Amino acid sequence: MEKSLLRNFAKYVSLNILGMVGLSFYVLADTYFIAKALGATGIASLNLSIAVYGLLHGIGLMLGIGGATRFSILKAQRKDNKAAQVFSTSIKLGLVAGVLLAIIGLFGSKHLALALGANGFTLPMTKIYLMTILTFAPFFIVNNIVITFVRNDNNPNLSMLAMLAGSFSNIILDYVFMFPLKMGMFGAAFATGLAPVISICLLLLHFIKNKNMITALKEKIVWPLVPDLSALGLPAFVVEISSSVVLITFNWVILGLEGNLGVAAYGVIANLAFVGVAIFTGLAQGVQPLASHYYGLGDDVKVEKIRNLAMLASVFMAIAIYSGVLFSTDNIIGLFNSENNTEIVRIAGTGLRIYFLGFFFLGINIVTTIFLGAIEKAREAFIISIARGFIIIVPLVLVFSRIWGMIGVWSAFVVSELIVMIMAIYFAAAKGRLLRSKHGAHQESALG
Repeated sequence: MEKSLLRNFAKYVSLNILGMVGLSFYVLADTYFIAKALGATGIASLNLSIAVYGLLHGIGLMLGIGGATRFSILKAQRKDNKAAQVFSTSIKLGLVAGVLLAIIGLFGSKHLALALGANGFTLPMTKIYLMTILTFAPFFIVNNIVITFVRNDNNPNLSMLAMLAGSFSNIILDYVFMFPLKMGMFGAAFATGLAPVISICLLLLHFIKNKNMITALKEKIVWPLVPDLSALGLPAFVVEISSSVVLITFNWVILGLEGNLGVAAYGVIANLAFVGVAIFTGLAQGVQPLASHYYGLGDDVKVEKIRNLAMLASVFMAIAIYSGVLFSTDNIIGLFNSENNTEIVRIAGTGLRIYFLGFFFLGINIVTTIFLGAIEKAREAFIISIARGFIIIVPLVLVFSRIWGMIGVWSAFVVSELIVMIMAIYFAAAKGRLLRSKHGAHQESALG
C-alpha cells in the first residue's frame, strides 16, 4: 500500500475525528452544565430539545457533503467553473433553509416542544431552548456546509480548528452564562448558538487566502444542480436525522415506562452516544474527500483501499468506545447526576452497558453510508441510511419495549444496528467486487 495514501488517510481521518468530537461537545457541555444548574428536569428538557440538532446538522451535512462530493469530483476533473457553481448553490440553499427554521423557532417553539413530548414540568425550558437554538439555524447550517467545502478544498487543518474553536467557546460561554450570569436554560442555548458563529469567523481565513471561493459566491443558485446535490448528500442527512428519530421514539417510549426520570437517564446515554456517533462521523467525513477525489480520477484500486482502511478503523474505535463506557459507567453517570438520584443511576447504568454494544455495528453502518455516497452510489447509501433511521429501529423499540420493558428499549438499538450492518456489508462487498472486476478488465486491456 502506498505510504502517501496511508498518510493522507491518517491525516484527514484524525483531523475530522478531532473536529467532530469537538463539535459534539456543544451538546455534552450543555448537558453537564444544565445537570449542575437545573437538575433532572433540565436534563429531561434538553433531551427533548436535542432532536433539533439532528435536523440542523442533517441539512448542513446534506448540502455540505452533497455539494462537496460533487465539488471534489469536478475539481479532480479540472472543471473549476462548475465547481464554483456547486459551492455557491450549496451556501445559498443553506441560508434559505436556515431562515425558514429560524421563523419556525420564533413563532412555533411551543407547539414543537409539545410535539416532542414536553409536559407541564419540562415545557417552559424545552420551549426556551428550542426557540433560541432555531434562531441560530442559519449559522448552524452554513457552518456545516463551509466546514465541508474547506475540508474538500485541501484545508482539513482549518476545518478541524474551526470545529474545536466553536466547541471550546461553547464550553466557556456555557459556564459564564449559566453560573456567574445565572441565565438558566436560555444561557445554555445562547452559548451553543454562538459556537457556529465563532467557527464561521475562523473559516473565513480560508476565503481570504482563496479569493476564488469568494468570487464563486456571486454565482446564482443553479436549480438543476439541486437534485444532484441533494441525492449525493441525502445519506448524510438521513444518518443525522435518524439519530433524532431514534431520540424522539425512545423519549416517547421511556416516558411511558419510567416518566421524566427515565428520560433524564436516557439523556445521559443519548448525549454520550452523540460523542460516539461524532467519532464515526468524523471517520466517515475524513474518508469522503479521499474517496471522491480518487473516484473522480478513476482510480478504483485506491478507492477500495480507502474503504478497507475505514472499516478496520471503525472496528478498533468501537472496541475503544465500549471499553471506555464499560469501565467508567459509574463515573459517567455521576457527571450528569448532580442530585444523586438512585433511579437515574439504575436506569442509566443498565442502559449504557447494553446500548453501547450497538456501536460495534453502528460504526460500519455510518462509514459505509458516507463512503457509498462519496462514490456516487447514492441509492445504496440511501437504502442503508433509511433502514437504519426509520424502517427497522422504530418497530423494534415499540415491540421490544412491550415485551422486555427498558431492557427491550436498549436492546432494540443493538439489534437494529446489527441488521443494518448485514445490509451494509452486502452493499460494500458488491461494490468491492465491481471495482475488482473493473481493475481486472483494465489490466487485461493493457496486456492486450
